[in-house]
Amino acid sequence: MGLIVQKYGGTSVGSAERIRAVAERVKKWHDQGHRVVVVVSAMSGETDRLIGLAKQIQERPLPRELDVLLATGEQVTIALLAMALDAIGCPARSYTGAQVHILTDSAHNKARIRDIDAARVGADLEAGRVVVIAGFQGIDEQGNITTLGRGGSDTSAVAIAAALKADECQIYTDVDGIYTTDPRVEPKARKLEQITFEEMLEMASLGSKVLQIRSVEFAGKYRVPLRVLSSFGEGAGTLITFEEAIVEDAKISGIAFSRDEAKLTVLGVPDQPGVAHRILGPIADANIEVDMIIQNIAADEATTDFTFTVHRNDFPRALEILDATAQAMGARQVLADGHIVKISLVGVGMRSHAGIASLMFATLAREGINIRMISTSEIKISVVVDEKYLELGIRALHDAFGLGAAPPNAPAAERATLGQAS
Repeated sequence: MGLIVQKYGGTSVGSAERIRAVAERVKKWHDQGHRVVVVVSAMSGETDRLIGLAKQIQERPLPRELDVLLATGEQVTIALLAMALDAIGCPARSYTGAQVHILTDSAHNKARIRDIDAARVGADLEAGRVVVIAGFQGIDEQGNITTLGRGGSDTSAVAIAAALKADECQIYTDVDGIYTTDPRVEPKARKLEQITFEEMLEMASLGSKVLQIRSVEFAGKYRVPLRVLSSFGEGAGTLITFEEAIVEDAKISGIAFSRDEAKLTVLGVPDQPGVAHRILGPIADANIEVDMIIQNIAADEATTDFTFTVHRNDFPRALEILDATAQAMGARQVLADGHIVKISLVGVGMRSHAGIASLMFATLAREGINIRMISTSEIKISVVVDEKYLELGIRALHDAFGLGAAPPNAPAAERATLGQAS
């Protein structure tokens, strides 16, 4: 018997029927003797609907008032789920973030959790109730309602699990776990039994949408075992853990990718100290995040070529800023490419296996895919390639690293299941 925190996203609670299904699932855990806390999001589409209403009233809604409005989405869900649990004989009580006293800073629309008072929740659990808490929201020291930003319910669940010292935090979604890559791109993608926090952080930062990156950071920091499962089926899902036994079995765990990349290059910049700051300073001042960076000394050895990538949404603004900067610096030319993608290999096994980069580059070359930029870390290798090669590159790498096959030590029944899934 343990203390379990479960989180259900908007799709999982998107209708009265689905809320009743969640209630049945929660009751099974409760009937087994577990103490259960449930964190829920607003019903699917509700947050967007509320934002749309706010923008009909005010083009740029006041951040404080927007938080007051958006927090109502989760309030609807917690009440309905508590009712659904009560209707099937499972005692439950719902709480908003403010009622549980999830204390945050005052950064409206993107607040960060500072503390959680677990006493009230603990008393209900001891009384045998399921506690249903609104995700995505909290309260600041002045008593103002705050929200945590998109995907904030995952962070709420992990923070509550940490505060309660839960045995496990289970994130229920519309997928049944973490896959070696997106199955919509590579049908042979395989669901992972486990993945380390380091790998999951890299996957999330590189474009994997299964978990919100702040929730993974929080879970890693407070050592909360995290599991991703499906709301619509059975199965063990994927456990995110510190256990690194997989290092000896696998070179890499997965392939992440991002379609939302754009590349900017300024040619013929004077090769002087501080040139990188002069180029990227105005970009940073515009609150535009830079990802990969390459600087090369030109053939004349007096100038340098400077290349960096940004999110595609920031591309027009970044190009405008760079044009002005290049002119002021006397650079020769600015080149822009909004049709690139990033493909990344991720795995803690890179620490103990040689030749991974070589195999990656050889595989892409064999497919006629030219690499435009390369970036590495201890457990990641990323390359930028032309957008048209995304799916071909992912499928080729997936095969080259044997990611579609069952683990070598898996039981026969499991290997058969994985084979069917692929």
